[in-house]
Amino acid sequence: MTHQVHIIGGGLAGSEAAWQLAQAGVRVRLSEMRGAGDMTPAHQTDALAEMVCSNSFRSDDADSNAVGLLHQEMRALGSLVMAKADAAKVPAGSALAVDRDRFAQGVTQAIMDHPLIELVRERVDGLPAEGLTIVATGPLTAPSLADAIAGATGRDQLAFFDAIAPIVHAESIDMSIAWKASRWDKGSPDGDGKDYINCPMDKAQYDAFVAGLLAGPKTEFRQWEKDTPYFEGCMPIEVMAERGPETLRHGPMKPVGLDNPRTGRWPHAVVQLRQDNALGTLWNMVGFQTKLKYEAQVELFRTIPGLENAQFARLGGLHRNTFIRSPELLDGQLRLRAAPHIRFAGQITGCEGYVESAAVGLLAGLMTAAQIGGETLAAPPAETALGALLGHITGGADAGSYQPMNVNFGLFPPLADDIRKKDRKRGYTDRAREALAAWQTQALRNRVAVSA
Repeated sequence: MTHQVHIIGGGLAGSEAAWQLAQAGVRVRLSEMRGAGDMTPAHQTDALAEMVCSNSFRSDDADSNAVGLLHQEMRALGSLVMAKADAAKVPAGSALAVDRDRFAQGVTQAIMDHPLIELVRERVDGLPAEGLTIVATGPLTAPSLADAIAGATGRDQLAFFDAIAPIVHAESIDMSIAWKASRWDKGSPDGDGKDYINCPMDKAQYDAFVAGLLAGPKTEFRQWEKDTPYFEGCMPIEVMAERGPETLRHGPMKPVGLDNPRTGRWPHAVVQLRQDNALGTLWNMVGFQTKLKYEAQVELFRTIPGLENAQFARLGGLHRNTFIRSPELLDGQLRLRAAPHIRFAGQITGCEGYVESAAVGLLAGLMTAAQIGGETLAAPPAETALGALLGHITGGADAGSYQPMNVNFGLFPPLADDIRKKDRKRGYTDRAREALAAWQTQALRNRVAVSA
């Protein structure tokens, strides 16, 4: 099959871009190095769209949360990632969490079954000199290609560290100590209201845990990694603990809204675990990204009440992520200014999060399909989650201090002054839905398909 677009990278962004193009009738070559003898430091399989950190797409509340709104917008545009996430979801309160294996298998099978997508297991070491291309290699871009990108942009790539949380076998959790509940008893609509396993700590246990965390041996950094900043939204717990002894109690270990049924009171601190697969046999430690060495992790985490005999399906880890200075390097259509036949998509653009990565892949696919059809797809309005995220990446952020960003209402244009504070979030989401509908209508008038 002679392709019209070459996509490099089969993560969430690359898979979504390929799907959008193929659904628009465009022939795609999707290159993925995993499965061709190459592997990243964080991936474990060769499945497309493998989730390597958390299994959560975060909030699914489209009325009062920016990421939930982004979910809704992507569904409205026929997102493959959202369709397969919905099909593989597991209970997680008001969040959308998935069985990561079933999710990745669903995306992989859909891509392989599409007659207009050719999936090729190969490593691409350089940027194509011609032909429409989407680079969606993610934050773990192969060094050879990263060097090529740096050469093409004339800039050194930026980088940050991202961390992986441990996963525990459910049968090894002591439920005579731990209990199931959601914060404030707000469980997912299709669950039983008890979506998290909670492990309580008293003050002495918490203080000892923090001391052990600070004293434990950590992963050594290579010389060239030492000045690389962490992303605030995925901070290792020991880095948080260094900011003060109470930091964790106001972060991933906060006990607020969690009544221990054995005492009737909130514990001093709590460790939460969230279901990681559909069978409920694996649970990940929420917010427990860490760079502790493996033996130290096992020893310390088994001091947590309820996890004394924990068996770990995966321990925490740390990897270096790369991204480009997108506000300076990309135009409003995600094209590389120095080589406009190349678009970038996903986390390599500096967006952060699974759903944000897929969303940028979706936009890259739609924009490329429109270009092939002789049209230009206008960017979604800044009032939408998609438009706000795109605007941040392609010019809304300061290039000199550019850092990875999740979608949030701070990226949206301000609301009118007469909207009361209590209506603020609903004001953003109501306005966004109107703006997206108008954009879709206009795009269809211009013969650009932007819906399922």
